[in-house]
Amino acid sequence: MVAIVTGGAKGMGYETARHLTSLGMHVVIAGNSEEEGLAAVRKIREENSKGKVEFQFLDLSSLKSVRQFVRMFKDRRLPLHILVNNAGVMLVPERQTEDGFELHFGLNYLGHFLLTNLLLDTLKQSGSHDSCARVVTVSSATHYVGVLNLEDLQSRSCYCAHGAYAQSKLALVLFSYHLQQKLTAGGFPVTVNVVDPGMVNTDLYQNLCSPAQLVKRPVAWLLFRTPAEGASTAIYAAASPTMEGVGGCYLYNGQRAQSSIISYDEDLQAQLWRQSCTLVSFPVEDYGEN
Repeated sequence: MVAIVTGGAKGMGYETARHLTSLGMHVVIAGNSEEEGLAAVRKIREENSKGKVEFQFLDLSSLKSVRQFVRMFKDRRLPLHILVNNAGVMLVPERQTEDGFELHFGLNYLGHFLLTNLLLDTLKQSGSHDSCARVVTVSSATHYVGVLNLEDLQSRSCYCAHGAYAQSKLALVLFSYHLQQKLTAGGFPVTVNVVDPGMVNTDLYQNLCSPAQLVKRPVAWLLFRTPAEGASTAIYAAASPTMEGVGGCYLYNGQRAQSSIISYDEDLQAQLWRQSCTLVSFPVEDYGEN
């Protein structure tokens, strides 16, 4: 089986890639640091002999890079059974991607939106009705306080790092549910699930202000999960036999949970889908049938 893990060089992504490799899979770590990616590959190879692991460059804040990544992957004619949308940034100062998107929305959400859609034909061809291909997207409990402003998705009217992050994580949930509806309607052997890893002690918190950093350090080991613990639900969604054929779920602690009320709004899901297609120049009704 072949799996792609975005942000797989460190933190939860690394633990996910490491575990899937240990299960005998061929894992592609997709990340924007070649140095970190190759170091992760070496480390995993040293402790795993069952599977295969490699690094391929991907900058999710660049739509051009996303398209190049997909083109290079497809040129190899490999199947794709598992896509783990794990990479992300959190609480960064106001910045824009090279395409002009607010960074949280552009990298966390739009990059994964385009990546998933461009790989969907390969996922469909790789899955079967007794062994579905799987898309696993890492969201956050922060999505519960997220507000999706369709008139200002780039947070230009009033920027708040926490609000922008929460919106990006809510967008991932809305997108995942809508994609599952499309796949189910088409009868395609691909499932899509969202996971909430809980509070995990990773580099995502590096953008906290100095006082918050000082508070976090002594309590992190008490309140925060380790990256391995945080990755457990994504691994469960990606590899557990009990999740075969199961899609459209929000998972926390390896169990189905309720996401925010607004995330189930099908009109909002469809509106976000259409706007996202326009923003990344992807045909609205084309979700990988070819």
